[in-house]
Amino acid sequence: MPTPRAQLMARLNETRTYDIAIVGGGATGLGVALDAAARGLKVVLVESHDFAKGTSSRATKLVHGGVRYLAQGNISLVREALHERTTLLNNAPHLAQPLAFVMPSYKWWETPFYGIGLMLYDLLAGKAGLGKTRLLGKEQTSALLPTAVKDQLKGGVKYWDGQFNDARLALALARTAAAHGALLVNYCSAVDLTYNQDSKVSGLKCQDTLSGEQYTIEARCVVNAAGVWVDALREKDGVANAHDGRRPTKPMVAPSQGVHIVVDREFLDSDTALMVPKTADGRVLFAVPWLGKVILGTTDTPRSDLAREPLAFEEEVEFILSESARYLRRAPTRADVKSIWVGLRPLVKPQDDDGDNTKGLSREHTVLISRSGLVTVTGGKWTTYRAMAEDVLAQCMEKSLVPRSKHGVTNQLRLLGSQLASQTPVSISLAPGIHSYGDEQKTVNALPGANAEIYPGITEAMVRFAARFEYAVTVEDMLARRSRLLFLEAKAAHSIAERVGRILQEETGLNPQVEEFCSLAAQYFTVPVKKV
Repeated sequence: MPTPRAQLMARLNETRTYDIAIVGGGATGLGVALDAAARGLKVVLVESHDFAKGTSSRATKLVHGGVRYLAQGNISLVREALHERTTLLNNAPHLAQPLAFVMPSYKWWETPFYGIGLMLYDLLAGKAGLGKTRLLGKEQTSALLPTAVKDQLKGGVKYWDGQFNDARLALALARTAAAHGALLVNYCSAVDLTYNQDSKVSGLKCQDTLSGEQYTIEARCVVNAAGVWVDALREKDGVANAHDGRRPTKPMVAPSQGVHIVVDREFLDSDTALMVPKTADGRVLFAVPWLGKVILGTTDTPRSDLAREPLAFEEEVEFILSESARYLRRAPTRADVKSIWVGLRPLVKPQDDDGDNTKGLSREHTVLISRSGLVTVTGGKWTTYRAMAEDVLAQCMEKSLVPRSKHGVTNQLRLLGSQLASQTPVSISLAPGIHSYGDEQKTVNALPGANAEIYPGITEAMVRFAARFEYAVTVEDMLARRSRLLFLEAKAAHSIAERVGRILQEETGLNPQVEEFCSLAAQYFTVPVKKV
């Protein structure tokens, strides 16, 4: 019997015309694929690497309405995000749950000042609220944040947002779209666009990056949802249509780098997150409990390159550690870092903006449709992925690029694994394990190796499930995104790479790229050296 990947490539080789072809398997592209498939459209999606390999697996793991955007006066974005926050929590309760945050106050005015703002946050949420904002005294704050610095502590504010497992949510979107008939293929790069006699986009040329085999996809509409990399396809479109006298395609994305540092749970010792709304240089600092560890972050640094695995700058690491030391009694050091990872945000810049100040650029998404009909969507954030997808489909229908269909149904569309019946999801702040599979736990445990633990929380059966049902090919696919071990404890991920690789090769017959993963894992546990 052919392997799951061989079946996918055979389907891709079939002669047919799709209603919509999507380039990019991150949050945005997968959201569009699910929305379109749920409407009954014929959908294909190609991703050059693995699903959520880029930005979409490197978020701060927060499903939020955007307290920062409220401070900026962007009420419409906050209101939309608050609605989408609740929708996401309802549609994937095994992967997204409410999380309490506390802002500690070290000046007398901070508690009432931030408290009033967060009560407005509650008001905007309305029935979609997750819990009431509370003003806290010093003792209440210390009880919720037992490791916070107590000297000069005046009190705090407790509020609610959400938390999620970003890479596994991306997989749930991909698999739910597939369940609705969409064809999704990872490790398949869109190398060029095709055009009809009217110079309108008519499909894609792609290449299987594992075998080198090339494919041509015919589609009525092509959506470019490649995140920070959207400008590459836009440039190809511009070159192909240069004969019409248009000016060169200007980049629409100014990448911004966000660094995250992971340390042991004991540094926070709480299921409540710590949030500092304004650090020494005006940024936001989070200490978030996640899958048994604590995430510290993040930064907002302009980048001119588009590396698939960007490295943290030394000054970013220094900023996170030094700011954490101002609020945590036991300050994490470089020796305490379990993993360090970097995501690139696709911030949309005005055409006359050079993109140097990424903190001032738009966090909202943008949809552009070129003269040839190429649809490009970028910007936005994980929380609003579903609303972004609806907007893309609405604009495609308005331009008659896809057939008009019934209204979107994703608002109440449960994702695979979410049918938990009477079960209560296990908190995402706790250590990872079988619970992240939701109602598919029995399917995982029915596979060989359910009792053979490779590492606490990871069994041989989970690796087999990833290969058979979750598109996993390489060790990185398994240990970075199906399991999150690379992001939690990179040295541990390095130590089990060979064993995971043997199982994957047995399942897929493909090269699991063990050595490549070990090199990558070393990058995640190597902390930039402080300059003397």
